[in-house]
Amino acid sequence: MSIGQYAKRERILITGDCRPSLPRFVKMRHDAGRGRWILLAPERVFNPDEIAVAVLQKCDGKRSVSDIADSLADEYKAPADLILKDIVDMLQDLADKGVLNAGEPAQNQAAKT
Repeated sequence: MSIGQYAKRERILITGDCRPSLPRFVKMRHDAGRGRWILLAPERVFNPDEIAVAVLQKCDGKRSVSDIADSLADEYKAPADLILKDIVDMLQDLADKGVLNAGEPAQNQAAKT
C-alpha cells in the first residue's frame, strides 16, 4: 500500500457548541511518580499543563465548550470570551492530533431527545 492510498481523516472543527470528550483509546491519568497528569494515546504521551487538565476534566461529552468556558470563567474570575478562545484553540490542537472527539453540537443533541 502506498502512502497515497491512506484515507484522509476529515478535520473536526471545535466550536462553542461542540461537546468534547476523550475517545476510548485515550486515557487521562495522574502520574504519581511525576506528580502530574498525562494523556495516554496509542504510541504517544501528552503532558497537559494545569489549565489544560482543568479543561479536559470537564470534557465529558455532555457539556459544551461554551459551558466549560463559563464554568472556568466563574471559577477563575476571568472573562468568558477570552477563556472560550483559549479553550477552542487548545481543543482544536488536540482534535487535530486525533486525541479528542468533538461530540455533537448542542442543537443536534436536543433534536434527538
